[in-house]
Amino acid sequence: MMKEELLQKTTTHFEVRFNAPPQAIFLSPGRINIIGEHVDYNDGFVLPAAIDKYICFAITSLETDECVLVAEDLDEEYSFSLTDELIPVKPMWANFILGGLHQLKQKGLKLKGFQLVFSSTIPIGAGLSSSAALECGLIYAMNNLFSLELSKQTIALMGQQTSHSFVGVKCGIMDQFACVFGKKDSALKLDCTSLDYSYFDADLGSYSLLLLDSHVKHEHLTSGYNVRREEVETGLNIIKVQYPEVSSFRSCTLSQVNSLRKELGENLFKRCSFVVKEIQRVNEAAYSIQNKDYKTLGKLMLETHDGLSRDYEVSCEELDFLVNKASAVPGVLGARMMGGGFGGCSINLVRKKSIDPLIENLSAAYFEKFKIDLSAYQIQISDGIHQVK
Repeated sequence: MMKEELLQKTTTHFEVRFNAPPQAIFLSPGRINIIGEHVDYNDGFVLPAAIDKYICFAITSLETDECVLVAEDLDEEYSFSLTDELIPVKPMWANFILGGLHQLKQKGLKLKGFQLVFSSTIPIGAGLSSSAALECGLIYAMNNLFSLELSKQTIALMGQQTSHSFVGVKCGIMDQFACVFGKKDSALKLDCTSLDYSYFDADLGSYSLLLLDSHVKHEHLTSGYNVRREEVETGLNIIKVQYPEVSSFRSCTLSQVNSLRKELGENLFKRCSFVVKEIQRVNEAAYSIQNKDYKTLGKLMLETHDGLSRDYEVSCEELDFLVNKASAVPGVLGARMMGGGFGGCSINLVRKKSIDPLIENLSAAYFEKFKIDLSAYQIQISDGIHQVK
């Protein structure tokens, strides 16, 4: 579904449900991460970009405290009053909205009730951060609707806090930041500690980024994610004891990690060496994009996948299969799993004219091996959250 169709569908649904056109419409994008996986919570750098898959919000403010949320794709509604104590509830999707409102209330900001219909073209469970698009899109809409004067950075941080407090995922800041700060045809190099960022021209010329959705979501995602966070924290503390000058993984060298292999034990050693190498790869990838050196970018993506699969152990059989098959196809410069892991998408750097044959070959091979239909998403790098005039 194209952007125009999404806007039309959401607006029409709003008009039918509430007997009036919406006051405002917002688009909140999903995101890809070109490179820099599992380093956003490790003081690293990441290289994400917003994409042309969106959640569309059609919304009208009210003069009461009543709020009506309509999740059009799920055919579900949730109503409440802003005077209620806002706590996590049963329909999971509502928590991405309630969490944001809870924080706005905590800041003492003046809100009114509203009617909201939202609909999405971001594939759920593909690792494209539909959750960040939902939580940040809502806060952004409130900010515009009620003139709250929040900065873009504050909106991103409040989105992250929503995931922590209402959804129970201790995510880093990357997804929310990319969603809010995305810029057309630009990759965003983000320092996850200081939140300094810079844009790199990512008009890829005769190449394109292609996502292949494995359509698997192994159960380990939330638990595995939180366990990895604990493992690297433990590892870093061991490193700091031996090397007091190390304040974070960013100031840690590979030789320091290698020298503590015995103290760390094999498991923590693998986790920590992945993080140190990945932080370095992001810096190299940003320069590769800037210099239009796509061959090096592809090589770095393959190295990242190898590290995620063997050392960080967050890949799965299906993603390894997709990456190995794709990387053997002429015209593919790089491929890797993207996101938290245990399922979701692979991201592939492909010559444009090789895209169709690649999809055809891989779809057949993937179905033969796993009896699962593969989905392919050709994406464009787009602007972050914005109001549609």
